[in-house]
Amino acid sequence: MPKRILVINPGSTSTKTAVYEDDKAVYMSGGHHLASDTLRFARTIDQYAYRRDLILKNLEDAGIALDFDAVIGRGGLLKPLQGGVYAVNEKMKEDLRNAVLEHVCNLGALIADDIASRCGCPAYIADPVVVDEMMPEARLTGLPGIQRHSIFHALNAKAVSRKYAASLGRKYEDMNLVVAHLGGGISIGAHRKGRVIDVNNALNGEGPFSPERAGTLPAFQFAELCMSGKYDLRQIKTMLSGQGGLMAHLGTNDMITVSRRAADGEEPFRSVLDAMLYTVAKQIGAMFVALDGQADAIILTGGIAYSDYCMDVLRRRVGYLAPVVVMPGEGEMESLAYNALGALNGELPVREYA
Repeated sequence: MPKRILVINPGSTSTKTAVYEDDKAVYMSGGHHLASDTLRFARTIDQYAYRRDLILKNLEDAGIALDFDAVIGRGGLLKPLQGGVYAVNEKMKEDLRNAVLEHVCNLGALIADDIASRCGCPAYIADPVVVDEMMPEARLTGLPGIQRHSIFHALNAKAVSRKYAASLGRKYEDMNLVVAHLGGGISIGAHRKGRVIDVNNALNGEGPFSPERAGTLPAFQFAELCMSGKYDLRQIKTMLSGQGGLMAHLGTNDMITVSRRAADGEEPFRSVLDAMLYTVAKQIGAMFVALDGQADAIILTGGIAYSDYCMDVLRRRVGYLAPVVVMPGEGEMESLAYNALGALNGELPVREYA
């Protein structure tokens, strides 16, 4: 009998759900939320029951019984941990309920555990954004009080790496890869033998600029901006993540439109997009160095990887370093199902969060 897996992926405007039988999706729901429904909650964690009940109603309306072999949710902003599959436990739930950093992904494990308890099956998360496998020299900065942190698109980056390795009849743990997740935020990591030894912090504005994030900035000019008295801390953080990058330059984060207008040679779309892709290429080069110049491939993934214009520019910029492999899309639902199935079949170890 195929394994039945419920996948839960909370996002800012939706709670996506899917039912998989082994690796085949048999039900998908976008679970879109109206702004008026979510804005009435003071804190993100307060949306827990609302989103859970919506999932349960959608499943009921679709005639899907609560009869699963596992429920897996998108991992949240927990303490730094090694990549892999984790069983949801009380310590994890406590940390998510009291998380310092608020993000809707913190609800994934909580809802998964609730629904799993109703059907007597395990609840998991896999490769949350806080996966931290960085080598010691990648953490240090020039100021003792400031350390680099690993926050990136671990779920999709590791999943596409495993998929690419499998396509060659190899294991992810035996390969060296540079993986660039290109979306609203951009994270580019050096994957050495199954561990991400260095990666830019895609949440807090480090590395390339992106459709929504400012990326690394000249330190003196940014310090002067912060001390100018014109902006408070919340406004500064919004500039870095949410209203930076293409949003700041072009007033949009719509990559379909930006790519099309850039391909037509329209300014300033072409020059701004080319500058963003230049910063991406530089970060890919930095991760190539982190791997001592020994990369089996450069994988380009995420939503921007659908853009022929962007992929052509990046191939030209970095194709001489290693073979460039394009694997477009977020792939989060499929990646979560893959991890749950691997855990159920004993192919992936289930780790304990402590």
